[in-house]
Amino acid sequence: MPKKLRKMLGDVNAPSAVALRELIDTQSKDTIRKWCLAYAEEKILPIFEKHRPDDDRPRNAVNAAHDYLSGKVKFPVVKDIILNQCHQAARELDANPVAQAAARAVGQGSAVVHTLTHSLGLFFYAAAAVAYDRAGLEATEEVYVEIAEEVCADYADALRAVAVENEPNPAKLKWNC
Repeated sequence: MPKKLRKMLGDVNAPSAVALRELIDTQSKDTIRKWCLAYAEEKILPIFEKHRPDDDRPRNAVNAAHDYLSGKVKFPVVKDIILNQCHQAARELDANPVAQAAARAVGQGSAVVHTLTHSLGLFFYAAAAVAYDRAGLEATEEVYVEIAEEVCADYADALRAVAVENEPNPAKLKWNC
């Protein structure tokens, strides 16, 4: 019987995840949205497209989120694309855990345009996508935990690279975790 894989990797209570939430809390809505979209597009979308090159639904979600932020479309259009394309793609990919986790991560990254706490969901699904892509589907839990920590550090570094020092209008997030 094949190993049952987790849909998300990482621990919400790990010091790295706590530090990530604290870092996110220092930034504005605009910075968080742009950071998540860039991370999803640059780091996770290529994983999805490597495994599902003919499926453009996650890319459509990222593009729609960009269009929403630039005022080209209203949120209901983006929401429909995220839920009925990107997340639908993920629901159809039980046989491909790498692409499934990547589609979920991109969906979370795109949904940040509406709900900033999806930024944490992006991390957990991205960790699974990267770990399953890099280590395969039969690695040990220790290997997956190590990769999740690397993804958390990379994700935090990406935010630090665009962070506004002493941001005057940090987002007020309720993490509920």
